[in-house]
Amino acid sequence: MKILKSEQILTESSKSFEDAIQTAVARFHKTVRGLKSANVNNMSAVIEEGKVIAYRVNLQMTFEVEPVNGSKKKRKK
Repeated sequence: MKILKSEQILTESSKSFEDAIQTAVARFHKTVRGLKSANVNNMSAVIEEGKVIAYRVNLQMTFEVEPVNGSKKKRKK
């Protein structure tokens, strides 16, 4: 049986919402194995002087929890 865990993260890009998502997935993948999905919870933009200067995305990242070494062995009672 697989066990999945999720973490909520906030990412930002000066280019676009899509770039923010791609950057977050690539960065998360470097430090967490078993990444399975990214769900966009919220998107917002930072505005200065009437212009968008940053695109922010709140993501729910889901990944598989690795089994403990020897977890297939039966535990002694």
